[in-house]
Amino acid sequence: MMLATSAIWFETSLAAARAATNVRDYLQAFHAADSALTLCVRNMLSTSGNAPNMPLASGEPAQWRLEAAFDASAITPVARWPGSSRGPQCLIEPWRLASRPNATAYLLSARGFGQSSESQVWLQMELVIEDGTVERHWRRVAARPF
Repeated sequence: MMLATSAIWFETSLAAARAATNVRDYLQAFHAADSALTLCVRNMLSTSGNAPNMPLASGEPAQWRLEAAFDASAITPVARWPGSSRGPQCLIEPWRLASRPNATAYLLSARGFGQSSESQVWLQMELVIEDGTVERHWRRVAARPF
């Protein structure tokens, strides 16, 4: 009986340690992506909204969903992130809003990494600049696009 109880407690403590490691890895990736997104927004606003040379998307931009396009055009605002396998990345895509023709819009997509490259968090910011006002719409991407 004591052996069975000890084995159960051992398995429980192993499961708790794995869960704690997964949460730490997720938080590491989340903060890396959030920081990359913040730095990309700051760069966009300081450069007067000069986006990279990409065609304007008429619908919601989708280049962030394509691995080759993301890797080719993404910037790395921080070369190394402490505890992460890679530095966080950010992709800036210009966007044409059909309902607001005078607005300049951008979709900024950021991904952060945990200790392994498999541990990723994706965050996005819709940035709309119109008549000197800046609107920010933040969202988390629920599943990795690729």
